[in-house]
Amino acid sequence: MAEPRVGLSEALRRGELMAAACPSRAVLQHVTSRWGVLVLVALAQGVHRFSELRRKVGGVSEKMLAQTLQGLEGDGFVERTAYPEVPPRVEYRLTPLGEEVAARVGALADWIELNLGRVMAARAGQ
Repeated sequence: MAEPRVGLSEALRRGELMAAACPSRAVLQHVTSRWGVLVLVALAQGVHRFSELRRKVGGVSEKMLAQTLQGLEGDGFVERTAYPEVPPRVEYRLTPLGEEVAARVGALADWIELNLGRVMAARAGQ
């Protein structure tokens, strides 16, 4: 049975996300950070090795990519598979939970891309 959907306005009324100690804040940070969004969008296109992800997500350092992947893996969004080969091969893919969250941040990224002209115009008008 599917869990009941709770809208953001309902969640805000409950106040959990706004509470300083709410654990959802760490998840929100992992998912909505600049690198988190880009990694999720990249992995939504399929399995990637670390070096492939680094090339695909332009501008991310090895350290930040590793931290981002660890955070997303810890939240259950990304699965890391290490193969016992020489040289070592590690692949990253979205879990079913990761596919759900990637679809949502992907929709946000799409909206930003489609409305970037309007946003840039608003910036210029300030």
